[in-house]
Amino acid sequence: MSKTDRPWPTEIRLHKDRARLSVTWDDGFSHCFPAEFLRVTSPSAEVQGHGPGQKVTVAGKRNVQIIGVDSVGSYAVRLSFDDMHSTGIFSWDWFREHAGRQSELFAEYEAELATRNLSRDAKAR
Repeated sequence: MSKTDRPWPTEIRLHKDRARLSVTWDDGFSHCFPAEFLRVTSPSAEVQGHGPGQKVTVAGKRNVQIIGVDSVGSYAVRLSFDDMHSTGIFSWDWFREHAGRQSELFAEYEAELATRNLSRDAKAR
């Protein structure tokens, strides 16, 4: 599928609080992603694994912040988080797909945390 066959991002904006990232497409659709959602659903092998059944449930990221947004060619960005995770490459297609499924995916994440007796909050040090 070429760039002209699908909506294309026109703006990606990290909010001042570093807890949200907004993406706007050329068809007028815009979506705001919480940093926590981006971190726990990162397309990185560290989170998704290297094959079926290897996905990792990442706990304790409620207050994670995005500290960097770097272009990867013309098709994606690499996000860096304040917990030093920076291996996920988020394609424009990934953003568009996940915008439409954010509520569903986050509910699945919270259910998985509950199943594993984990929390969205970081452990006290």
